[in-house]
Amino acid sequence: MNPIRLLTSSELCLCTCFLLVLIYRGWSQLFYDWTVSYSQLAPLGVDKQVIVINGMFPGPVLYASTNDVVNVNIHNNLTEPFLMTWNGVQMRKNSWQDGVQETNCPILPGQNWTYSFQLKDQIGSFFYFPSLLLHKAAGGYGAIHLNNLPIIPIPFPQPYKDYAVLIGDWFNADYRDLRASLENGVFLPHPDGILINGLGPNQARFEFEPSATYMLRISNVGLKTSLNFRIEDHPMLLVETEGSYLIQQYYDSLDIHVGQSYSVLVTAKNQANGKSYYMVASSRFTILEHSGIGVIHYPDAAGDPVGPLPLGPGLSNYNFSIEQARSMRWDLIASAARPNPQGSYHYGTIPITRTLILENNVMVIGSKRRFTINGISFMHSDTPLKLLDYFQLNEESKYAAAAALPSSATSVVDAFYRDFFHIVFQNPLLEVQSWHIDGYNFFVVGMGWGLWDESKKAGYNIVDAVSRSTVQVYPLSWTAILMELDNLGTWNLRSQNAENWYLGQELYIRVKGVWNWLDEQSDISARDEAPIPDNVIKCGRAADL
Repeated sequence: MNPIRLLTSSELCLCTCFLLVLIYRGWSQLFYDWTVSYSQLAPLGVDKQVIVINGMFPGPVLYASTNDVVNVNIHNNLTEPFLMTWNGVQMRKNSWQDGVQETNCPILPGQNWTYSFQLKDQIGSFFYFPSLLLHKAAGGYGAIHLNNLPIIPIPFPQPYKDYAVLIGDWFNADYRDLRASLENGVFLPHPDGILINGLGPNQARFEFEPSATYMLRISNVGLKTSLNFRIEDHPMLLVETEGSYLIQQYYDSLDIHVGQSYSVLVTAKNQANGKSYYMVASSRFTILEHSGIGVIHYPDAAGDPVGPLPLGPGLSNYNFSIEQARSMRWDLIASAARPNPQGSYHYGTIPITRTLILENNVMVIGSKRRFTINGISFMHSDTPLKLLDYFQLNEESKYAAAAALPSSATSVVDAFYRDFFHIVFQNPLLEVQSWHIDGYNFFVVGMGWGLWDESKKAGYNIVDAVSRSTVQVYPLSWTAILMELDNLGTWNLRSQNAENWYLGQELYIRVKGVWNWLDEQSDISARDEAPIPDNVIKCGRAADL
């Protein structure tokens, strides 16, 4: 007779949390049906073919809650192949649904495909956007709001209303012309302006009731421009970024880099006295300043705001930006998606398995200008990596290690489940870089000017660093992150700057269970990652398999 084994305290805690979720709220199945098509719009007064979803630009908000299963059926009515990716959303062991070029074959024109994935333990503000062929320059993006389970209290009073605020640079040129320019070695031009919720100056309007508190879920959905966001005479209480609650602090303005999302609380004035107020998103670190302008409108307001726009930190004030980033701290008391405090995860005590130093650059490879990581520009094959792995087709891949000469390769980092990575992004260029890792959050433990070296570890924040999925790296500087590889699959690490990504600045992290490494014949197993979807689209060398 086998002896009874008592549960350890950690196992008991996990079981209790799981039972609480089952008792108070099971996950839901959510279904969305989206048609992606073209529409002629003129956000800045110039007609352009814009990508809309169900006729909307931006597209509809995707609402879900922790652990929900999300099903999004996408009909492609464009003239080109299409994929949608879910920026910052962590899918539970299911990179088959990631919607980037090495995880999914594209949805061909006139066809449809259903993404189906379960959310990990996650809350917060995010967004979706098209990942192929520079489609993002034509729109096709929208907000994602992931809500708490009812049993998990939010660390602030319930807002009166939520508003999605999607800000981003906009180019009047057709996305196909911009794409051709990149392929011919020409940088993207300066943007023609900044949009707020797809609208030009003074067109995006937000209705405020006196004394009510609003949550603004702000995302920079642009191609390449860092933005400063502010509201005239309305301080913003920063409460959350990309799934993590923060120590609550007031800011007059926020720098939001490409791909980043923040949630702020704004309390309306007791009496507006017939006034409306400016909302501004202005470009940062650019030669020319562009501003997107929205309107905070009160019931008794006589019209649009008058007078000068509220001042931001200035075009080239890098110190303001880096000090603001360093001022943000993880809230160690608040619970986010689980009934335990965020700070109960002591990331600073976990032994580091591997250190990667990733340096971005721009180089000439085969007479063409390409963006690189450690001298390697990503080269796509005719078949996604996920399918090559699943069907065990031969494909040479190369980890993005330092190369004597720039080259093109399919850059893959192989890793074990539960490895703990230390990644340093080194930026030798004179412009801000923005980096994102699909499927994960990571802890931003340090950033500074100059070259990184081992001595910089002494200044790391190993207690309450912000956990997020997108991070900026300032010119001639470095940013360091720590990340536990707790989500099996093949996940995209990329530049969020659209031209950099399009021209090769990405790699993939392939995370597999330890048992698979012991069996050469078992690269993919239902024990680790979700199985291949029944509706998988096959292409390239896997088309007939």
